[in-house]
Order: sequence, then structure tokens, then C-alpha cells
Amino acid sequence: MSRHFMQHSDETTSVSSSSSSPERAVYDDTDFFTTQRNDSQSSLGVASLRDMTMSSSIELEHRISPVSRLPPELLISCFSKLSSSMDLRSCMLVSKTWSRNAVDLLWHRPLCNSWSNLLNVVQAVRKEDSYFPYFALVKRLNLSSLSDQISDGTVQPFMCCKRIERLTLTGCTKLTDHGVVSIVEGSNSLLALDITGLDAVTDHTLGAVAEHCPRLQGLNITDCSKVTDESLVAVAQSCRHLKRLKLNNCTLITDESVTSVARHCPAMLEIDLHNCRQITDESITSLISRGRQLRELRIAHCSLITDNAFLELPKQLAFDSLRILDLTACYQLHDAAVEKIIEASPRLRNLVLAKCKDITDKSVHAITRLGKNLHYIHLGHCAHITDAAVIQLVKMCNRIRYIDLACCHRLTDASVKLLATLPKLRRIGLVKCQAITDRSIMALAKINNEINTPKSQTSLLERVHLSYCVHLTLQGIHALLNRCPKLTHLSLTGIQGFFMREDLTAFCREAPPEFTEHQRTMFCVFSGPKINQLRDYLNNEDRTSLYDTEGTMYDDREAEDAEADQQVTGMMHATGLGGADDEDMNDEDEVGEGSQYGEPPDSWRTR
Repeated sequence: MSRHFMQHSDETTSVSSSSSSPERAVYDDTDFFTTQRNDSQSSLGVASLRDMTMSSSIELEHRISPVSRLPPELLISCFSKLSSSMDLRSCMLVSKTWSRNAVDLLWHRPLCNSWSNLLNVVQAVRKEDSYFPYFALVKRLNLSSLSDQISDGTVQPFMCCKRIERLTLTGCTKLTDHGVVSIVEGSNSLLALDITGLDAVTDHTLGAVAEHCPRLQGLNITDCSKVTDESLVAVAQSCRHLKRLKLNNCTLITDESVTSVARHCPAMLEIDLHNCRQITDESITSLISRGRQLRELRIAHCSLITDNAFLELPKQLAFDSLRILDLTACYQLHDAAVEKIIEASPRLRNLVLAKCKDITDKSVHAITRLGKNLHYIHLGHCAHITDAAVIQLVKMCNRIRYIDLACCHRLTDASVKLLATLPKLRRIGLVKCQAITDRSIMALAKINNEINTPKSQTSLLERVHLSYCVHLTLQGIHALLNRCPKLTHLSLTGIQGFFMREDLTAFCREAPPEFTEHQRTMFCVFSGPKINQLRDYLNNEDRTSLYDTEGTMYDDREAEDAEADQQVTGMMHATGLGGADDEDMNDEDEVGEGSQYGEPPDSWRTR
């Protein structure tokens, strides 16, 4: 703490830019307190110093302890920097002033990550003669860490906590309507509710939410398979501030509830309808047309969706807010739908078309119009896509960080060589692209075999999926490992040079328990520290015995090499690739709103 607070008025005045300025009194209140009350003061009941009648002993205390003269907002700001709950508890034990300003920070999100902690929290909120009303301080309650132990009886003590804003009960499968409703009733402050995996929950719970939680902004009822349109329509009509809605695997949901959400919740930002198999074109058209702020739309495995869901969108109207669109396994989509999507949503960043088996190069050429906005593209199982489309995609969309082309069996080394030039590429999926060889691996590893070229740079790749690319060799993978220092995941399942060698599979992670014996034999995936261990092992072994092969790294002959190079050159000329970049790419990266393949977006975290 600064010693200036202890200076006496008779000390020499410090030199300032204006020598005529009057010297402030040492204990002038305006140095430390604002004249207006703020949220922290009003919520904690702390009056300003001017409103207090101070005894001589209190005056003496403030003179001796200058830190006690700090206003509440500064104390709270300092305490908020503490990351440990134990540190906050220690602050509460310093003095009544510190306690009043630290208690809200400590109790707004009580730690319930162990049974003993939960018992302590329950004891405190039920205590009637406590110094603070702890039950009124709880704003966020997360019981997911003890999901297998939480039952209706466990949550009964929290019935008195009516100021909860975020309630997370993910995976608490023993809970029923009775337990959830007991907390929800009277919780007018509730902003986010996550009851993922509570299969016993029915319309009764959502009816209580509709009745008692008008300020609700986020609702996650993933895997609540007993919920129907009846309660969800009531929620849409009552909770008009809804911004985020996850209905994954709610198989009883139909167009009635989704169109009601589109009508009554204009502020909707994110909606996930994964595996809601009764949803049709009507719902999707309504959501996009009315949701002018919609940023994320996920309708994976909604197999009734057809091209009309997008072709019926209003013409000459752009939906600039849409950033993430997941159409996985929407089997009835064709090129016309993709073209309309790109026309209507020119700022898409993440586009998933996995298992949309009927789309062709025509769709990829439409996607190229997204240009530098496109960061994430999934085209797995789109078997009609060829090298020509992928090469054009690389030229027009050079900000791509993630691309998945699994089972696109028409792709060759020509595509992968160009994909390797993407300056921001972090993840690539080439599972079952069986035409690619070690030439693709050398390109991904940034190894240039031409003479008189500068030393290649190391690759930025973090995750590489190469399972069942049967023409790859150990030499190529070894080079990839050495040239990709940031690599954290490498899948090589089904590649004979790996899964048949016990010295290499010793570094694999365990196969999933549901795999068959044959699948477990073929399984070969390296991740985390095992990547470094594999790299060190390969680097320390004698290469003659390690590779144990009579051939070279490349199985194709010289004539085939020349033909492949000529093919790449021809495609580059055809697409204009190889010229100067259209724009400078050194500006800062934009942060995506979330992805279903990585960490959950912050908007869904209620802890």
C-alpha cells in the first residue's frame, strides 16, 4: 500500500505542474470516495464515509490503516483479481469491512466440486442466524461435477436461493421434475438453465420455466427426450429474451415449437436442432427469415430438410449475422441449396456439409465466394468433389484453418500439395483419401525437394487425420512428425506400416471399449504426450532397421512423377493460382463463435 496515505499535512508539498494549485487536505474524502452510490454499495449495504458517525476509536483505526479508507468499489475490484476461493475467504477474515466487500465475490458461485464442499454450502445457506444471508448471494450454481450423486433430495436446500442466474445440472440423471422445479419456482432472475441429459424431465419442468423465468436467455435441454411441443411453445411465448437454445436429440419436437421460437424470440443468436428428425423445411426457413441476428444454426441429421428450406428464403435479402451453419447428414441437399446459402449468407465462417452426398464441384465453386471469411469447412463423404474444386477453394479462401475431406476418394496429391500452402492451416482430415501418397505428406511437412530453394519453414499443423491412406509409409510420417512441432493429434488407423508394429503401437492411445476386436487391431491414434514420445523414438532408432524396406519413400516411377507435376501445373494455370495474394493477410485473426468439434462456446458455459 502506498505510503502517501500516511503523509502529514505539514510535510513539504510535492512539486506539480501548477505551483499555484492549493494543496489538498490529507484526509479529504474526495480523494477516496465517489459522491454517488453504485451497484456494489447498494447490494452490500455499505454507506459512504460521509454518512457514518465515526467514533474516536474508528477514526484512529482509519488513520492507522489507510487501506481501510479505500471505497468499496476499489476493494471489490482488488478482490476480484483473486482466483482462489481460499484467498477470498482469507480476505473475509481480515475485518468486517473487508468481509462485507469480499463475501459477494466468494458466494456468487459457490464451489461444489466435492461432496464435502457441497455439504458446507448447504449448511451455510440453511443457517438462519448467519452474519450474511448466503442464500441470497448465490448467483451461479453448478452441480455437474457431482452429477452421479445429485438427486431430488440433494437440491432441496437450494429452494431458498431465489437469485440464481445460471443453473447447471448437466448429467444429473437422478433428478426428476420435482427436484428441478423446486429450484426454478420463484427464480425470476434465472438467465441460463442447462439440464442436459436429464431424461426423466418432462413438460412439467419447462412449464415451470415458462411461468417463473421471464428473463431466461439460454436453455439447454439436450437429451431430454420426453419434452414435447406443448411446453416448448409456452417457453417461447413467455421467455421472449431467449438467445441460445439447444434441443439436441429432443426427438418429439416438431415444426410447431420451432416456428413458435422463430416468431416470439427475435433476439435468437444460436439454435441447435441436432437429430430433431421431425423438423422440416418450414422451421428452417422461418428461423433464418425472422432471425436477423442469428449467428449459429445447427441442423445436423435433420434428414427431412430439402433444398426448399433455403430456396424459399426471401430474395435480395442478406443474412449477414450468420457465421456457423452445420448441415451434417442433410442427405436431400443439392448444389442449388448450397448456392442459395452462400448468396444469402456471405459472411459464413464455419460451414459443415459432411455426408451431403449429392453436392459436387459446383457447390465448392459457390463456397469460394466466401473468400477470406471462410475459416472452417467440412466436406467429408462428399465423394463427387475433385482436385479442380479444391484447388480453386485454396486460391479464393486462403484463411482456412480447418478442412476435412474424409472419403473424398477422387482427390490426389495435387489437392493436398495446394492445401499445404494455406498459411493458417491447423487441422486437416484426409481419412480414406486412398489416392494420396508420401508426396502429400512431404508437402504438409513443408519439405521442398527442389534444388537451390531456401530452407523450408516448419508446419503449423496441430491435428492430422490420415487413417486408411494405405499408400503412406513410415518414412513420410516420420518426416511429418519432425516438421510439425505443434502436432497434438495424429490418426494412422489402418496404415500397415504402423498398426502391425508393436514398437510403434506402444505409443498409441487405447482404442474405445465399444470397438470390435478387428477395429482394435487396426486402431492407431497418437495424441498428447505420445506424439513427442513417438517422435523421440523414431529419431533415436537406427533408420536402416527402423524402415526395413527395400523401396524408396516414393513408390511411383519417374514418369508418373512428371505426369503428376504437370497435372498440378496445369491446374494452377487454369485457376490463376500462383499469383500475388489479393490482400494482405497479416491482420489479426478473428475469433470464431464456437465449434462443435472443439471447446464449447463460452455462451454455453454456465459455471
